[in-house]
Amino acid sequence: MENAQLIGLSRQVALRRQMDVVANNMANLNTAGFKGEKLLFEDYLMPVAADHEVTGDDQLLHYTQDWATVHNFLPGAIQQTGGTFDLALNGDGFISIQTPDGIGYTRNGQLKLDNTGLLVTNDGHPVLSEVGEIRFGPEETGIVFGQNGTILSSAGNKGRLRMVRFDNPQELTRVGSTTFMGENALPDIETRVVQGAIERANVSGITEMTNMIHVNRAYQSITNMMQRQDELRSTAIQRLGSLQA
Repeated sequence: MENAQLIGLSRQVALRRQMDVVANNMANLNTAGFKGEKLLFEDYLMPVAADHEVTGDDQLLHYTQDWATVHNFLPGAIQQTGGTFDLALNGDGFISIQTPDGIGYTRNGQLKLDNTGLLVTNDGHPVLSEVGEIRFGPEETGIVFGQNGTILSSAGNKGRLRMVRFDNPQELTRVGSTTFMGENALPDIETRVVQGAIERANVSGITEMTNMIHVNRAYQSITNMMQRQDELRSTAIQRLGSLQA
């Protein structure tokens, strides 16, 4: 296969991955606490191929490689809901939750009580306080989450939400839509809790739709270029094959 075809194919593979990222952002426009993603590309130089019979320097081939996926941790807009168990975080912190794979971290504050009174996420993962799980009895009323994460009810002090921060959040690994996992979590005392509100996704539908159109057009343009290359090669083979020896 010619170099032009290989280079075009590398770009198409990267664009397909970029479309997956954009589509995931679009699908989570209404997911509380969702953090958008974008794909980083790099120009991969191919210095291996060489022709020692031709004088002059070899020309490097430039391939496209999707290098990494970057999370956008900018805060989303805070929307008032009035729900007792809706919590928005004003700051850089995360709420700690217990997942089957270990402790995870989320900014999705759409919480609820399960049938045993355990405070859980929409996915059913228990929310953690500084001492463990958080459970309310059926008779408890007046549940209040303070700005510093303290939890009060008619039964008294229920502890404090285990909120953490990270020096480099980009090292976190996304697990699901709004849950992250990682090492080196630090206690967070600066993030404020807003009860009766949620943090909306920090992605823009207009921006993501524009990105989707751009990716689609770029993919189609490369497809057309590769088809023209095929036609040129086919024409060259036909003409060379018709020459008399």
